[in-house]
Amino acid sequence: QVQLVESGGGLVQAGGPLRLSCAASGRTIRTYAMGWFRQSPGKEREFVAVISWSGGTTYYADSVKGRFTISRDNAKNTLFLQMNSLKPEDTAVYYCAADNANDGLLRQRVSAYDYWGQGTQVTVSS
Repeated sequence: QVQLVESGGGLVQAGGPLRLSCAASGRTIRTYAMGWFRQSPGKEREFVAVISWSGGTTYYADSVKGRFTISRDNAKNTLFLQMNSLKPEDTAVYYCAADNANDGLLRQRVSAYDYWGQGTQVTVSS
């Protein structure tokens, strides 16, 4: 079993940066693909970014490409999301998730992920 805890959310002005962290415990996540998702009130949870177990491959939603960077530190069992040039439409609860399929595929579907954190609120003011 894996427990995931996000941190780093908060209130930021449009154009500013924010860095989210996701600490894993219970077992190592070094063999898992890891993803970030977000959910705004009244909307479905949506894919933001995913990273391979090694960190060598990443994919991003078009809406965040060029502004967000996903990374990981397997030695510290931690996942990160660096968010720059934030926009009001980035306001959401951000979740990290782990995919334990260990098959090398990087997935964007919410249903593909096995473990989820509780989320951290990010609010971008205009």
